[in-house]
Amino acid sequence: MDLIINQKYDYIIAGAGCAGLSLLYRMLQTPSLKQKKILLLDKEDKNKNDRTWCFWEKEDGLFESIVSHKWNTLNFFSDEFKNTFDLLDYSYKMIKGKDFYQFVFKAIEGLPNITIKKENIKSIESIEEQGIVKTENETYNADYVFNSTSLFHPTINTKNSLLQHFKGWVIETPKPHFDDKVGTLMDFSINQQYGDTFMYVLPTSKTEALIEYTLFSPVTLEQNEYEEALKDYIKTVLKIDSYTVKHEEFGIIPMSLATFKRTESERIINIGTSGGFTKASSGYTFQFIQKNTQQIISNLVNIKYPQPKKSIASKKYDLYDKTLLTVIMDNKMSGKAIFTTLFKNISPEQILKFLDNETSLKEELQI
Repeated sequence: MDLIINQKYDYIIAGAGCAGLSLLYRMLQTPSLKQKKILLLDKEDKNKNDRTWCFWEKEDGLFESIVSHKWNTLNFFSDEFKNTFDLLDYSYKMIKGKDFYQFVFKAIEGLPNITIKKENIKSIESIEEQGIVKTENETYNADYVFNSTSLFHPTINTKNSLLQHFKGWVIETPKPHFDDKVGTLMDFSINQQYGDTFMYVLPTSKTEALIEYTLFSPVTLEQNEYEEALKDYIKTVLKIDSYTVKHEEFGIIPMSLATFKRTESERIINIGTSGGFTKASSGYTFQFIQKNTQQIISNLVNIKYPQPKKSIASKKYDLYDKTLLTVIMDNKMSGKAIFTTLFKNISPEQILKFLDNETSLKEELQI
């Protein structure tokens, strides 16, 4: 059957989330790629502050100009152990979703070689050494399709996965209450009735903070249950009676033993969560996306296949992640107990390095 192709592109980026926009922005910063004909497809307008990315980094990154806040001191709390620690090599950083979207779209604005279309993607396939994307309106083709949609996700169920699900509130208090130089990375001292549960507290000023209720469990909760937990924590732990909720966000991240394939075919490259770049044991994604998109750019510049193969080191960390997930899913040890033991016995910097997949074998043996 003959396909009716609307237009030919060098690259199609399917999905305008963190992975798709990070890759596109890196292309624009690369002299040999910035003139390529690129189509960006997404079913939604990216104009809402729908998520917040928090990550640690040693130096200024590609998106440093839109980092909204940094912390160099963090708390870890559980019933058995409490610690406040200064970061020596790292800074803990926050980027707001809306700031990220606006930053990349401003860089794209007016470029004749970049086409943005709001369309619902129906299918992605390879035909005759081309990537073909069919939407509800048109059919497009390109040399490569970089996919961050959920079209090729493996089956996620309670037997092979936990969900990291969370609800966050940005609250503002009428009087100064927070120390905006100190963030709480994990507070496990709260009720664990639904599974491994902790709070983030990330103050961005003396009167404003992101409070996030996070769980690792097989299923999500009712929305009112997240809200009641947030209210209780703000009142009983933070001792705040008067505040305004300025913003709220909700998210679900798979923590899965299932295999997310890096490529679907020779012409379809999976990126972001779709390509397995969400760390299975922690849900951290932002920095793994940055590392992968940087590798893709390097390969394109050097006329190599875009998606790098998994290294021995990557496979090793996959094994560590799957071991941790299996331990938690089989109820051999709780996430609370695991992270408490780590923060009690290992330097926080080394833990962050391990969670970034950057430790040496000697350091891993200690952990």
